[in-house]
Amino acid sequence: MTDLFQEPEDATPLEPLEREGLLQTWITHRRDLNEAEQENIVGGAAWARGRRRVPLERLLSADFMRALHTRMFGEVWQWAGTFRTTERNIGIQAYRIGTELANLSSDIRYWIAQKTFPPDEIAIRFHHRLVAIHPFPNGNGRHARLAADLLIERLGSKPFSWGSGSLADVGELRARYVAALRTADNHDIGPLLEFARS
Repeated sequence: MTDLFQEPEDATPLEPLEREGLLQTWITHRRDLNEAEQENIVGGAAWARGRRRVPLERLLSADFMRALHTRMFGEVWQWAGTFRTTERNIGIQAYRIGTELANLSSDIRYWIAQKTFPPDEIAIRFHHRLVAIHPFPNGNGRHARLAADLLIERLGSKPFSWGSGSLADVGELRARYVAALRTADNHDIGPLLEFARS
């Protein structure tokens, strides 16, 4: 038996059909999957950072979110960049994803224009809402962290450190991150803001 699809308790489990979307036949263990995804994510981040001149409205669009996810996971998963169609242990109903992403984009543009929050808080609120929507079958946290980094860079600051370690592995760092997300679910963004810059 392989540990390939044994995920942390706080991770989004893949549906059987989604598991069949694995593109790389050499991946047989979880560490192989993590390695392949991380390599793909590095390429996706380089692609995204090469798009610095993309207008803010485009950067926040559902189309860009799908393209970013595809660039981050498209060499590993056939369904990369495709919104989920099934319900999960986290996230909104699948049929609401497009509408909620449009609402999120509108809110972020308003907050920026009105200076409703400081730049870090705008980007972290963006991250939190993107995770809460959970648009994709998997990779939502990693996708939302990179999207928040792209936004904060656009707003003139440095990318977040996200606890200065790997959140892919089960451990104390990931537990702190998940706890901060859950606290933000209860309208206290402070711990997530602190974690992002620690």
